[in-house]
Amino acid sequence: MATPRSAPGSRSTEAGRGSTEPRQRGAEPRQRSAETRPRNAEAKPRSEPKQERARRTKVHILQSAAELFAERGYATVTLQDVAERAEMTKGAVYFHYTNKEALAVAVVQEHYARWPEILKGAEGNHEEPFDTLVAVLDAVTRAFARDIVVQAGARLQIERALIDAELPEPYVGWEDYLSRLIAEARDAGQLRAGVEPRAAARVLVSAFFGMQHISDVLSRRKDLTERHEELRTVLLEGLRG
Repeated sequence: MATPRSAPGSRSTEAGRGSTEPRQRGAEPRQRSAETRPRNAEAKPRSEPKQERARRTKVHILQSAAELFAERGYATVTLQDVAERAEMTKGAVYFHYTNKEALAVAVVQEHYARWPEILKGAEGNHEEPFDTLVAVLDAVTRAFARDIVVQAGARLQIERALIDAELPEPYVGWEDYLSRLIAEARDAGQLRAGVEPRAAARVLVSAFFGMQHISDVLSRRKDLTERHEELRTVLLEGLRG
């Protein structure tokens, strides 16, 4: 962030030229005009509003791109499509994202950036580890049903072979996270005998992401909540001891 500019040293023309005209004794010093008064050092930097506008514009472009990627997939979306959805010029989009690959990467990164806050809310207020596991999957389902960036990021990961850019490795982090929750449930005696946490986590991740993808293809996720209830009944209750 730019620091405030120091106050200008400009004065009236006579003073600036070092005028030798004697000032009358006892005369009041000439008041500075509004234009020549020092600027308030506490004033906000000029660049701050511009920076905020740029940030909002970038977020708006990303949101517009996420809507299109979620609806149509990566291959058919163009920067012109994004510009039209965002109601701005293609040049404005290009200023923030130099190509479609950069937009796709930004959407996927934002997809992952949203999970910590979602999961933090789901993990709270549950005394039993298995209840936490259930609450987490419920929260993830709600995010897939409501959050267009979450939806777009998941679709772009499925279509990652079409994107000429490096994306975060999918699914492995979910396996690690759920494996830890399942291990805590096992240690608390809440799992069926013989359940191995890592294997159970892999099955849950495969089932969940397959479920949300099928729901997207067949119903645009309109039946996602019902499909999740089936997953809870068949898989989660099957793990419970």
